[in-house]
Amino acid sequence: MNSPIRLAPPPLTGGKLILATIAVALATFMNVLDSSIANVAIPTISGNLGVSVDEGTWVITLFAAANAVAIPLTGWLTERVGQIKLFVVAILLFSFSSWLCGVAPNLMVLLAARVLQGAVAGPLIPLSQAILLGSYPKEKSSTALALWAMTATVGPIAGPALGGWITDSYSWSWIFYINVPVGLFAAGVTWLIYRDRESPKRKLPIDKIGLLSLIAWVASLQIMLDKGKDLDWFNSPVICTLAAVAAVSFVFFLIWEFTAKNPIVDVRLFAVRNFRGGTIAISVAYAVFFANLVILPQWIQGYLGYRAVDAGLVTAPLGIFAVLLAPVMAKIMPKSDPRVLATLAFVGYAGVFLMRSHYTTDVDQWTLVLPTLLQGIPTALFFVPLTAIILSGLPAEKIPAAAGVSNFARVFAGAAGTSLITTGWNDRTILHHAQLAEQSSVDNPTYGAAIANVHAVLGGSVDQAVAFFERSLNAQAAMLGLNDIFWLSAGIFVAIIPLIWLTKPAKGGGGAAAAGAH
Repeated sequence: MNSPIRLAPPPLTGGKLILATIAVALATFMNVLDSSIANVAIPTISGNLGVSVDEGTWVITLFAAANAVAIPLTGWLTERVGQIKLFVVAILLFSFSSWLCGVAPNLMVLLAARVLQGAVAGPLIPLSQAILLGSYPKEKSSTALALWAMTATVGPIAGPALGGWITDSYSWSWIFYINVPVGLFAAGVTWLIYRDRESPKRKLPIDKIGLLSLIAWVASLQIMLDKGKDLDWFNSPVICTLAAVAAVSFVFFLIWEFTAKNPIVDVRLFAVRNFRGGTIAISVAYAVFFANLVILPQWIQGYLGYRAVDAGLVTAPLGIFAVLLAPVMAKIMPKSDPRVLATLAFVGYAGVFLMRSHYTTDVDQWTLVLPTLLQGIPTALFFVPLTAIILSGLPAEKIPAAAGVSNFARVFAGAAGTSLITTGWNDRTILHHAQLAEQSSVDNPTYGAAIANVHAVLGGSVDQAVAFFERSLNAQAAMLGLNDIFWLSAGIFVAIIPLIWLTKPAKGGGGAAAAGAH
């Protein structure tokens, strides 16, 4: 006998709608905040746990990698558990894993907690969008999405500044502890309001082999990228083994997912030109964007001597224009070609990185802040137009799967890009240090004059003058290496513009759903 059709619950109204919006938005904010709040704390965390800053960066990359793997599971889990129950459980587990991060006594425990935190965070973003859309009348869906986008955008603004202030004023552990009360409040309110509005459940088979092969290649590739520099890359049997596992499991994953009846990642979507070009463009762009958000605070603290809170304030202005331009984007998107908007975003990012490529070791604070402030403009033009391109022309039943796959690709690219660019910065710094050190010879009269000048100005012994000169040389080498990264980043943004113009976005269709997928 056929089961009766279940009607969607009516929209919320009044104070219940306001309270529900706050609770769901807080869950989104908590998740987005956690992706950026640790950036400025990495040097402090590394120092307190007795590891290098490069190892400390795993706190960011492993969270992103675990989050990427979990995203494709959201649809299956929602069908099995129910939308509301899954959302509440994900919030509670996120709060618990945040507490585990805070009490971690060493790096291994912290990384394990961050992997758990990233995994349980997977459903939070897509479910928060769906729950908010279901809470508002259809004619106010744009308002619901605007509120969601505003919350998601405020996270990158508040994260670095809040993380820096907490780290300097209290302890780095508190950047994780603050999630606990926020999460408990959001979970409690969400359950009280939505427990009678649960989505229908049904038992669907899970693609276990696809999931295991996904975990295998993502984990082995991410560990290879994170450990490669420390183990001398392919001179190490460990790295060679990881590379082989990643390659074999990735090929197997592609073949299996292409033929599976219920694939965990629908790789067949990449046969669609718009989806393929848009997903590659947004993934590469996000990888460069996110990686630079990680290394910039490390340089500011490690070589310019800024406190964590000051480094956070330097990077915080990123979201100002992104928030201010959000309502403008909502008005111009329906009337504009998303390829033009995405191209303007990439040109804007290239301009910002070219500005940064002229930094020096005595750069002033305004010169640091200005590119970050201006970066908010292309950020406002970035996600929604590219998502519109990705989803345009797809049938309605394919849009949720396409949004999930593109988000998986983007988030994993952010983790992999951070590892690659961190390694690139280190390699370029070593190269520039070697080139500068060639001139630091006792036979070089310029070097002798420089040491004598430092000795005369600072006093102390000649050995102290040499040590001061060496510190200056290290700072200069790191600056030159970072400038190389900025140049490369600008070039990548220009190079991927043609990908946008290989697509042909259809009018309507997926574009209308783009904001929701973002």
